[in-house]
Amino acid sequence: MAYEKELDAAKKAASLAARLCQKVQKALLQSDVQSKSDKSPVTVADYGSQAVVSLVLERELTSEPFSLVAEEDSADLRKDGSEDILQRITKLVNDTLATEDLTKAIDSTLTTDDLLRATDCGTSEGGPNGRHWVLDPIDGTKGFLRGDQYAVALGLLEEGKVVLGVLACPNLPLTSIAGNKNSSSSEETGCLFYATIGSGTYMQPLDSKSDPVKVHVSSVENPEEASFFESFEGAHSLHDLSSSIASKLGVKAPPVRIDSQAKYGALSRGDGAIYLRFPHKGYREKIWDHVAGAIVVTEAGGIVTDAGGKPLDFSKGKYLDLDTGIIVANEKLMPLLLKAVRDSIAEQEKASSSL
Repeated sequence: MAYEKELDAAKKAASLAARLCQKVQKALLQSDVQSKSDKSPVTVADYGSQAVVSLVLERELTSEPFSLVAEEDSADLRKDGSEDILQRITKLVNDTLATEDLTKAIDSTLTTDDLLRATDCGTSEGGPNGRHWVLDPIDGTKGFLRGDQYAVALGLLEEGKVVLGVLACPNLPLTSIAGNKNSSSSEETGCLFYATIGSGTYMQPLDSKSDPVKVHVSSVENPEEASFFESFEGAHSLHDLSSSIASKLGVKAPPVRIDSQAKYGALSRGDGAIYLRFPHKGYREKIWDHVAGAIVVTEAGGIVTDAGGKPLDFSKGKYLDLDTGIIVANEKLMPLLLKAVRDSIAEQEKASSSL
């Protein structure tokens, strides 16, 4: 398999980061004192996850220059008054690394300075040349705080093209969520999706060595039988526009709303057939919100484009320049979806101009 060494390192890094996040989320949900408006748990998990991924990738792949495009830098952790949270993150990262035999990868117990340096490895700008890892250490922070879906999303760009993606989804059931967005507590959860270019997409349990299974997107051809995913948070996507598009397609099922790139993972195994994401005007999509998810879906047979039908271009740095939004479907549904998107957007623009 192409990129085998890189894939092994990415799977290890994302799985360990997910383990760290699970520990923080469990403590958060068990705590009566912790206000859901208190963002410190997600801060600890976010920085801790990024540091773990950075450290594991850098030490596992020593033979090549290391470039990481990620969400966080250490500026806030260096401010006065941040010492306690920095100590918490450093301890959490050390505890996480100690659970795995990483003696070859990590030389010794990390200091707070090591933690800051590892965090700042994620300040690359990306671009069209060379290799760049792309990370969202916790994609779906609001889902994380609620105890719902989130993902550690890690991808690799080579000369501006996505060649590898890993999604660690700790709360996603191993069985389909189609028609069942509220999973029962008895269901086994925790999925690891991964894909490399030209090799397909695979899923395996996050916390076991079970053999991976190859997955494929839904083969539904009739839009009336299709279900669609959209963001849980209304602030992240225009639900009214999605509803109009679904209506034009004749989709009968209500939308499945979940947080994070766990949607891409669920789509890759056929839990739904369509994903619609239409951010509010002025919002700029970041590449780390889509790099890993996009290849996981495309290698499973899906198509990911902007609202105009153009492929996503990850070679421009940290941001995506998009036509209106992002849409995902299988090959059969995509032409119908594009038409419904065009018609709905045109109607919306006409209504706005007549006000």
